[in-house]
Amino acid sequence: MLELDRNSLSSEEWKNIEVARPEYNIEEMCKKTQEAPEWLHFGAGNIFRGFIAVLQQRLLDAGLAKTGIIASDTFDYEIIDKIYAPHDNLSLLVLMKADGSLEKEIVASVAEAVHADSSDETAWGRMKAIFRSPSLKMVSFTITEKGYSITNIDGSINKIASADMQTGPAHPAHAMSVVTALAYERFCNGASPIAFVSMDNCSHNGEKLSNSVFAVAEAWFRNGFVSKDFVDWLHDEKKVSFPWSMIDKITPRPAAEVQKKLEDAGIDGMAPITTSKGTYIAPFVNSEKPQYLVIEDSFPAGRPAFEKLTDCGVYLTDRDTVNRTEQMKVTTCLNPLHTALAVYGCLLGYTSIAAEMKNPLLVKLVKKIGYDEGLPVVVNPGILNPLDFINEVVEERVPNPYIPDTPQRIATDTSQKVPVRYGETLKAYIKAGKSMDFMIGIPLAIAGWLRYLLAVDDSGAEMALSSDPMLGELKESLKDVVFGKPESAHGVLKPLLSNPVIFGVDLYSSPYSAGLAEKIESLFCELISGKGAVARVLEEYLK
Repeated sequence: MLELDRNSLSSEEWKNIEVARPEYNIEEMCKKTQEAPEWLHFGAGNIFRGFIAVLQQRLLDAGLAKTGIIASDTFDYEIIDKIYAPHDNLSLLVLMKADGSLEKEIVASVAEAVHADSSDETAWGRMKAIFRSPSLKMVSFTITEKGYSITNIDGSINKIASADMQTGPAHPAHAMSVVTALAYERFCNGASPIAFVSMDNCSHNGEKLSNSVFAVAEAWFRNGFVSKDFVDWLHDEKKVSFPWSMIDKITPRPAAEVQKKLEDAGIDGMAPITTSKGTYIAPFVNSEKPQYLVIEDSFPAGRPAFEKLTDCGVYLTDRDTVNRTEQMKVTTCLNPLHTALAVYGCLLGYTSIAAEMKNPLLVKLVKKIGYDEGLPVVVNPGILNPLDFINEVVEERVPNPYIPDTPQRIATDTSQKVPVRYGETLKAYIKAGKSMDFMIGIPLAIAGWLRYLLAVDDSGAEMALSSDPMLGELKESLKDVVFGKPESAHGVLKPLLSNPVIFGVDLYSSPYSAGLAEKIESLFCELISGKGAVARVLEEYLK
């Protein structure tokens, strides 16, 4: 049996089972990275291993890079200990094509993996040493949208970030405090320029990152922990940049059928693990082949030669173009469709996104949201055509039966997604002074999510909810709603629908959206009316 580690890479058996291997000297790459690190990445999960690390592998293979990436995690250290370490930081990428074939490759561009844990003296010392290095050019992130948030639903600073603001940079706990503390280490040791690049799937990701870092730094200045010069340095775009980006590649949970095919081919140790933090992860990453990464080209210390990558889906451009591309994808062409499929898939008992696309009503729902309600207000970014993009999503990507993605996974953290995936489109209509009376797809998506929060499926059975940082608060808001009794929902939704933190806009504040709020309330009452109501509502409004 083959083992996924460096010792096995010389075996020709990898070639015999059609697994591509790195073409560069891994030991030399690791040595150069240790001596002069250039790229550190926070968030050691699947999108990093299956996309971002592969980009650096392409550059290394082509001789366009000499160093690798240092992977780090601020949340789940077991990923480093139980997935990276046992396999010498190698990953096995499995691209799942629509014809059922698999394209396999060993990714070795991660030179080192470190806990971003300020309570671990050794790990924290290494992190600080990396940030002190003048050679470090960029720090990238895939920590999910909630990783950037330092506020509660009411806009107040959350408990962990607040504690960090009071205690200073010595032992930060929140991810944003960790980043700010390491930036301060760099400032105090030469203040070399650097780019902090969010590659997370959320609107204005660079702005979310910078706003949180600025807030922590300014609190530390007020509390006497850092100098005003440090705050000024962070705000100087010629020295510290926070480029915006748009990323798109589906990297679902590891699939049992992929694991079996790898093991049948003679590869040992492919079983997934579940960490104590609930992360389900394997030594392999299964993903779709289509991928896009659009990055604002703002790197004060230089960057990898992304412009020399061909057929990798990477585009370097300006912030406005990134914003338009991200809005196209996140608010219209993909993410809103995914979220609608997630909540209705859970309610209707589906365990596969691809299977949902065999339901003509759910196909009509996503087409209503994307084509009819989103496209009229989306701006063409110029580098990717919105109609072509959404056609690929609806006709090829989401229906791919070999992508084992589940509505339960996509329903994770929906509260963090709704203000962008639907709120931005609603705001665009309000800004343009356009009526939203014709809408039915987006109201159904929002009402469906609120119905989902009752934790009862369409058969009336108890249903597990995916994790969400606002789940407790949202369930408390809906505690008086009784499944089967629509009258119990009277007046309950208004505090939620008028909360711009949740929906990106107060749905009662504009004459263009007030009718929409009432429609959502009405749909919600219909959806909770009893067993089978979800299916009946979809049939009635989408027939």
